[in-house]
Amino acid sequence: MKRVLNYIIVYAVGSVILSSCAVGKKYQRPDLATPETYRSTTTLTGDTVLLPWRAFFKDQQLVTLINQALEKNKDVAVAMLNMEQLELSFKQAKLGLLPTVDLSVSASRIYQSKNSLNGSLSQQFVGSSYLDDYSANLSLAWEADIWGKAKMQKDAARANYFMQKENLSALKTRIIVQVAQAYYNLLALDEQLKVAQRNIVLSDSTLRMIQLQFQAGQVNSLGVEQAVAQKKTAELLVPLAKQNIAIQENALSILCGDYPKSIARNFAFKTADISDVFPDGVPAKLLSRRPDLKAAEYAVVSANANTGLAKAAMYPSISITPSIGANSYQFNNWFDLPGSLVKNIGGNITQPLFRKKELRTNYEIAKLEQQKSAEQFRQSMMLAVGEVSDAMVKSSHATERMILVDEKQVSLNKAVKNALLLYRSGMATYLEVIVAQNNALQNELDVISLQKEKADAKIDLYRALGGGVE
Repeated sequence: MKRVLNYIIVYAVGSVILSSCAVGKKYQRPDLATPETYRSTTTLTGDTVLLPWRAFFKDQQLVTLINQALEKNKDVAVAMLNMEQLELSFKQAKLGLLPTVDLSVSASRIYQSKNSLNGSLSQQFVGSSYLDDYSANLSLAWEADIWGKAKMQKDAARANYFMQKENLSALKTRIIVQVAQAYYNLLALDEQLKVAQRNIVLSDSTLRMIQLQFQAGQVNSLGVEQAVAQKKTAELLVPLAKQNIAIQENALSILCGDYPKSIARNFAFKTADISDVFPDGVPAKLLSRRPDLKAAEYAVVSANANTGLAKAAMYPSISITPSIGANSYQFNNWFDLPGSLVKNIGGNITQPLFRKKELRTNYEIAKLEQQKSAEQFRQSMMLAVGEVSDAMVKSSHATERMILVDEKQVSLNKAVKNALLLYRSGMATYLEVIVAQNNALQNELDVISLQKEKADAKIDLYRALGGGVE
């Protein structure tokens, strides 16, 4: 027994020494060659790198909806379950270096043929027509981690776990953005409905004035019909706005993990409810907090570990399988030690020889997968920088257009007022009044669209810079 223990100790020491011969390469981050600045820049008022979404969105009703979506959205629920699965796999991978120990206990009775040699001997020596066998065995199996396979398996499992964690953060960020954009779209639709209702009142007033002039013979029936058509134009906007409001409420309800229903909201569309605080600087630093970019890099780490595992599969594996137990053909002396003691030790070296280039092919495929994941990481970085630049451009130019359209609205409101005054004094035609009202109506709708565009640009920029899930 002492000699056996000496063999095991020598074998274990040799395996530890050989374990320094790991075949996998240490992970090195791909060269991203990120630009020093974005294409467009904005005036700095602070830094949102640590700005959570609760501070970014100031509308309390929207905050409530986002909280509900993060808690009840079904996509988030599925992603959370995936996280639990990968966490279990990661914990299992950390146990890769530990040996496996199995305990087996068995009892059997064999009735031998009386005409067989075993049967006649059993009857002669044991004095019975059957032969019992009682066995209890404790066995150990351990593969020496010569090539660092356990570490690479743990690295791959860790990378997959954190990749899924970042994917979950990216999903939550996307849910936050979708809820916010849907909410502000609802507010924009509410404003469109208000504009339509105001224009119906204005058009009705104009129609009554023209009808009175028609009755007095001052205008013909064409003027009346034009005024009626103008009123119908405003009235048509009402059912369309109500339809779109209902559809948007249904979509937002499902996004928040609920069945379609009406959505409570503040009936005031203010882009000031969204923070204007954005950072500027080196894209690689600011985008380092984007969860999708982190997930893309973890994919490269996992692929690097899988490449090492594919290479290690081509090298020999060494394992030992010692066991100890008790065996007897009589139950009453089954554990009568040392007479029933059974000891065994085995060593195994396996070297793949002829596998039809399967292992080499797997290794080459793993290397290509690693290269693909690295290129996808670079592409993700390029797209991220592009998204930030696009959002900056949209936000900047939307602000410029808002100033112009507000100035235009002031002029158009004056035009409508003056056209009515001139028409009453006989210095303008009813067509001039209708054209002025049409222009004012369209410009009011343009103002709402630009407000929504401005809100979307702010939200897109917040998401593009990584958002803030916590």
